[in-house]
Amino acid sequence: MALRASALRCASAAFGAVLLAGSALAQPATAKHHMAATANPYATDAALAVLRDGGSAVDAAIAGQMTLAVVEPQSSGLGGGSVLLVWDARTRHLAFFEGLSGAPASQASDYAHAPDGTAIPAPALDRSGLTVAVPGTLRTLETVHARYGKLPWSRLFRDAIALAENGFAMPRYLHTVLLERKELASKPGFEAYFDANGEPLAIGAQLTNKPLAQTLRTVAEQGPEALYRGQIAADIVAAVGQGAYPGTMTTADLAAYTPHERSPVCLAVFERRICTAAPPDGGGVALLQQLSILDREHIGAQTPGSVEAAHFLLEASRLSQADRRSYMGDPDQVLVPTEGLVDPFYLDDRARLVQPDHAMKAVEPGSPPVRHAFLPPSDPEALPATTHLAIVDDDGSAVSFTTTINLNFGADIVVDGVVLNDAITNFALRPVVGDIRVPNAAAPGKHPTSTMSPTIVFGADGKPELILGAGGAARIIDAVAETITGVLAWHQDIRTAIEQPRIGAQNRAEELERDTPAAALLDPLVAMGHAPKVVVMNAAVQGIAVTPDGLQGWGDSHRDGVAKGD
Repeated sequence: MALRASALRCASAAFGAVLLAGSALAQPATAKHHMAATANPYATDAALAVLRDGGSAVDAAIAGQMTLAVVEPQSSGLGGGSVLLVWDARTRHLAFFEGLSGAPASQASDYAHAPDGTAIPAPALDRSGLTVAVPGTLRTLETVHARYGKLPWSRLFRDAIALAENGFAMPRYLHTVLLERKELASKPGFEAYFDANGEPLAIGAQLTNKPLAQTLRTVAEQGPEALYRGQIAADIVAAVGQGAYPGTMTTADLAAYTPHERSPVCLAVFERRICTAAPPDGGGVALLQQLSILDREHIGAQTPGSVEAAHFLLEASRLSQADRRSYMGDPDQVLVPTEGLVDPFYLDDRARLVQPDHAMKAVEPGSPPVRHAFLPPSDPEALPATTHLAIVDDDGSAVSFTTTINLNFGADIVVDGVVLNDAITNFALRPVVGDIRVPNAAAPGKHPTSTMSPTIVFGADGKPELILGAGGAARIIDAVAETITGVLAWHQDIRTAIEQPRIGAQNRAEELERDTPAAALLDPLVAMGHAPKVVVMNAAVQGIAVTPDGLQGWGDSHRDGVAKGD
């Protein structure tokens, strides 16, 4: 567990404080025609270049993701999974595409124990071939490009290939992650990030990734088939099958991967229609529950940053977390009571549990309509290594796109420059509790649940008003909920809403962000019966607001976020 704790500290308190202080006087980016907001300026520039070339929001999102694979390799890339909402302004249709990485056909339900029944140590398990799931990102992007793309597929890789081949400046956040993971210097595929003494390259130092440049070039020319079949696929399978805890993925698993188009989950909250991800992604349902409870508790009447506001944020987070951990799973393999969990009468009942002057002593999952037998909670939680892109194009079409390789640098396995995910760790460690099977238990072909929460908020005219999402594991839900609350309930601009100190309880504990004004709420919250911890919280929101005056965007300073537009 020491490794998990270390990874959680990958963004130091000082780093976060400097970023927040540096952005204190900044204003949101503004634009009239199109905009991109991502976690890295290189990715924002790549997406913006595509928009300027007449590309669609989907085109820009693909270009941004390919660039993030180069400059933010710890968080996403060709070896991971993705979920995205696509709003087509021409048809006024919202689609949700689920491309989470999936279990191989030979997946065991109990992946956390050796054949003799002994538990595999978490650090060894997390960074092993045994936890590599079949990547879903490229197949998903291929699907959305076929429907919504305007520019040729190969054009969307141009900037990413150039950066990987010719070099780019070491980003601040990548450097910070590498400081916490110096052991990577001795692992194959990570040499480019470290100097001869095993220290991470300095911020601003030039680095290249020529193996990834070649893979990107091959995928640009041949399409996703280059990753899912042929030599790259064979290389992935060979790498996954090595080590003390080898995986069982085959080339047939890669060739068979198919993303899913599912119906987004939508709910009326704060007098808006808010739409987000559907299961197996559990973040969307939890987000809607949290926002609905805050709406019912009239959070808008509370002063932002006050102990009263923090109390309601924590209570709503605790309630939605209890349901998320008990009911979320892959709807293709288990029954998930999605409709019941967002039923207005059910949410009325959940909101009544919240008291204005003291914390709930214990929070249990509720009994949503058409509920199934009580299911024990799923226990794993990914560490913050996810990223988000928000895009609006000239037509008014929009993409809210969250993408991940799970833990920072996934399974620590690099194949042809591609960092492979360790998404199997998102399945429950205990497939059966008592005589009840956990809904998020691992199974062949199953997609593990996730906390990613890509979201689009629609205004009274039925058009997008807010496009946002975040990276940061379970804290994604809290960060997105707090941002939406800031914009819709407290009428903040997008910068202020995103940059407010983090408060939440989705990460198994009540948390207040260290080195921010939220930390000063510790004692009054304890007096109300809460038990918060003051911790580093580096979930990073990227968002775009559509206002009467045009587009406003912000890239979260918890990472290297930047929003730009024309």
